[in-house]
Amino acid sequence: MNKAIGMVELRTVSAGITAADEMVKTAAVELIMAETVCPGKYITIVTGDLGAVNAAIEIAMERSQEQLIDSFVLGNPHADIFAALYGATRIESIKALGTLETFDVAAIIVAADAAAKTALVELIEIRIAKGMCGKSYLLMTGEISAVNAAIEAAKRSIRERGMLLDFAVIAHPSPQIIQAIL
Repeated sequence: MNKAIGMVELRTVSAGITAADEMVKTAAVELIMAETVCPGKYITIVTGDLGAVNAAIEIAMERSQEQLIDSFVLGNPHADIFAALYGATRIESIKALGTLETFDVAAIIVAADAAAKTALVELIEIRIAKGMCGKSYLLMTGEISAVNAAIEAAKRSIRERGMLLDFAVIAHPSPQIIQAIL
């Protein structure tokens, strides 16, 4: 079975709950996340085999066109995405620190997947739109060359979406910054 994840991000809670219901009724997918994020948007993330995830995302997009902000389907997502989404990543030390910020939720998850698959980096956190006026960000660490390569891959993966807000790479972050992040 080819595992995949998919997500729809909608402008309203009503459209989001309706879409989530239709997604799980349409295809054999498992609901990972279905919740409100700032500023009153609704995200639904599902997992399952690639065909089922595609079917679920397609039905949500078709029936929620007017409320759709963004969506994605990722086949074989990098395993680090899940721990980073839930803030459960265990980081021993931070060498270089990479940050990337987007205007929406879907783009940051796509960017995180591209970053983690491109270079030997550890995803520290994926913060999705909660308390951030709909914006999202990604934190990662690794050797400076790996973090630079991962940031470039992340930027390329979302460039066409027009959702890239900002990014930075810090070669040797201050111990105070590291403590604040971890």
